[in-house]
Amino acid sequence: MLIGAHVGVGDGFPGSISYAESVGCEAIQVFAKSPRQWRAKSIPLETAAAFRERRAASDIAFVCTHTAYLINLGSEDDELWEKSWRALADELDRAALLGADATVSHMGTNRTGDLAQGAARIAEGITRAFEAAPTGVLLLENTAGAGTTFGSGPDEIGAVLSLLDAHWRERLGVCLDSCHAHAAGWDLSDARGWDGFVGGLEACCGPGRIHVVHANDSTFATGEHRDRHAWVGEGTIGSAGFAAMFADTRLANAVAILEMSGDVPEKDRLNVSRLQELRAASSAPGSSASRP
Repeated sequence: MLIGAHVGVGDGFPGSISYAESVGCEAIQVFAKSPRQWRAKSIPLETAAAFRERRAASDIAFVCTHTAYLINLGSEDDELWEKSWRALADELDRAALLGADATVSHMGTNRTGDLAQGAARIAEGITRAFEAAPTGVLLLENTAGAGTTFGSGPDEIGAVLSLLDAHWRERLGVCLDSCHAHAAGWDLSDARGWDGFVGGLEACCGPGRIHVVHANDSTFATGEHRDRHAWVGEGTIGSAGFAAMFADTRLANAVAILEMSGDVPEKDRLNVSRLQELRAASSAPGSSASRP
């Protein structure tokens, strides 16, 4: 499992690679535009080319983008829904220009409370976005289950994918956020919780669909539906929970991305190092993950 972090692009997209290398990342996630705005200037072609070249010359093996927070593919407001799928299409185009391997997105809300109706609305929005943006892999991220947000569990994510897989399967996958899953009620502090959530996703979405794990510890207890990230080993998932993540062979090909608040570069250097130490321990002779 590769390990990386969400990194800023304040020093330019190529600069994000240099920063990532300096804190020990093997993978990165970036915003391709401001996450709090609908519109942004296009990425200059020369900037995108410089980013692709800088990445090719580095040891960064995986790059994903994350969509803006404003996108709500489940909105019942037709104007907002159309703005959302068009914004998603723009995000996919930006990711393609940067040469990113995938784009992570939340799905939005479902105020109807009806799973099938909510899934259909979201699936139609994704279809429109895919038709407008012909390339790019989209990873649907689970939520903490607060309010009317859609996607807190495997059933909801699976319902959306089942409506899309006939035409778009190769462009779809899942991003598992550990803090969100923990907050939604799956106790990821031990192997049983990971087995339950990963197993549920595989049952509803199919095996091998988890491409990225947002490896975030949780400030609050499991089931509280409160999305507050903590540094690795300092929350209610704890080091044992992330050791269980590395021990789960179904996640071996996924990429772990940290999304931490705090001062740079300390927050990224320390948390990347903690995950790398847990990964090394999980593959050491005699560990449960290394046994045949």
